Amino acid sequence: MHGTPSTKSIVITGSSTGIGAACAVELARRGWHVFAGVRKLEHADSLLESLGTGAGSIHPLLVDVTDGQAVQAAAREVAAAVGGAGLGALVNNAGIVIAGPLEILPIEQFRRQLEVNLVGALAVTQQFIPLLRKSRGRLVNISSVNGAIAPPYLGAYAASKHALEAIGDSLRLELRPWGIGVAMVEPGPTQTPIWEKSSEAGDDLAARVPAESLALYEGDFAAMRKAAEGLAARAVSVHRVVHAVLRALTDRRPRSRYYITWESRLSYKGFRMLPDRFRDWIVRRALGLR
Repeated sequence: MHGTPSTKSIVITGSSTGIGAACAVELARRGWHVFAGVRKLEHADSLLESLGTGAGSIHPLLVDVTDGQAVQAAAREVAAAVGGAGLGALVNNAGIVIAGPLEILPIEQFRRQLEVNLVGALAVTQQFIPLLRKSRGRLVNISSVNGAIAPPYLGAYAASKHALEAIGDSLRLELRPWGIGVAMVEPGPTQTPIWEKSSEAGDDLAARVPAESLALYEGDFAAMRKAAEGLAARAVSVHRVVHAVLRALTDRRPRSRYYITWESRLSYKGFRMLPDRFRDWIVRRALGLR
């Protein structure tokens, strides 16, 4: 049986904006000492400004999850700060979305998708497990509804999240002997800057591939942009995700997965049980694809 972490110190990767930033600020206000992973110092300034004065403790942690040496340096910095008490929790939140047809997606872009969302998460986890072991802490991975469903034109992103789910399941079993609780948080569309970033990435891809290749998918591209706009308009507040993270950190017996909406629960619990052809039909109809 897992207890709540005895040490209220936490590392959160990808804290510059969105879910990571919201979690960092809320947990700091609730008394946690937050090591907020950011890639640029100006992002740290923005985070501290959001927290305000006298509202909690945030320690900016300059780290790029794809840089092995930077990850090791961050772990050493946190170890020196927490000492023998260990680390209460780690939240793997850093992530990006790279969209596009798999046929024409540059392989270096596919590798980057996996390096950030998957390899980076494991690299960080490996470095911080010894500190989590000292305090019987918690490991929380921010996954996605696309960890259950692989829609068209998000194949690279879905691949990273499907694999993150597998890693989470394995770690939950491997780390159980030391009382380290492992949980996955499963958001659907959430109100964060990731929508703008993924749109910009899509524009960048379109500018770098041959026009004849883009023409093959032109109709679907227009439909996907319209579908993305609809999803963004219906996206849930980031605070719902923060609430789920809080539960994953403090529940006496943490669940293996925390679903944010009924859609994310349905995707994991029921949608994958449908026949493939029927599931494909539902997805394409929902996205307005030909």
